[in-house]
Amino acid sequence: MIASMTGFARATGTTGPVQWAWEVRSVNGRGLDVRLRVPNGFEAVGEVARTALQKTLARGQCQLSLTLTKPETAVRVRINEALLASLAAAVARVPVPEGVAPATMDGLLGVRGVIETEDEAAPETDSLARDLAEGVVRLVADLVEARRAEGRELAAIVGGQVERIAALTEAAEANPARKPEAVRARLAATVASLVEGGSLDADRLHQEAVLLAAKADVREELDRLRAHIGAVRELMAQGGAIGRRLDFLAQELGREANTLCAKANDVSLSRIGLDLKAVVEQFREQVQNVE
Repeated sequence: MIASMTGFARATGTTGPVQWAWEVRSVNGRGLDVRLRVPNGFEAVGEVARTALQKTLARGQCQLSLTLTKPETAVRVRINEALLASLAAAVARVPVPEGVAPATMDGLLGVRGVIETEDEAAPETDSLARDLAEGVVRLVADLVEARRAEGRELAAIVGGQVERIAALTEAAEANPARKPEAVRARLAATVASLVEGGSLDADRLHQEAVLLAAKADVREELDRLRAHIGAVRELMAQGGAIGRRLDFLAQELGREANTLCAKANDVSLSRIGLDLKAVVEQFREQVQNVE
């Protein structure tokens, strides 16, 4: 089984009055890059989520985010009466210098700690952290499944392209223009036209014809194409994070297809080579999505 690098997952929940949502989007990437966006104060749980993705995925650019939604609730105000009384008693014992106004109630209430506020709907910190961590587990599992689901579709497409490449390779092998008698006939016609005027040495032309025939032989290219096709099939059967190796093989297949086209000495063989190049390019584009 292969996996795509493209996927999306979302995990949501509610802890007390707080609604939270994890989201992660992944796209193609040469390596693994996890970018994080979380509210202030939640950096630690964000790093836990980042680590979970890094341990599970091999490649891809991931955008990971956490959203918290709190309902608008009344804030409870409480006066620390013991502190206020202590301040008032202390002020009463201190003589007030001339020209200085005595302490007032609003002044004493402005002292830090006298007035305390509390969000009545604030969730318990430990409970929220635990629920967010559980959400990360679901998030990662859903992302992996999304990437695998697309990977299954990708495997069908890539597999079809590999079979098409194999069929074109065999078509090139069986092309009548590659038969020895066809090659000899073309070379003989070329040599005959060159020596017709009698100004060229027949033996020398024969040697050149042999060299041209050797250069036009695509046997090595066909053998290498078959070897690369076999390697692709083995990787597809193996599965896992094989995207980089498939990309390398796509480049090698393209190189052999280009050489075959360059060496083809017949229109029909050139057409096969051009079709082969087109399919290999499609194959290369698809394997860019494989993890």
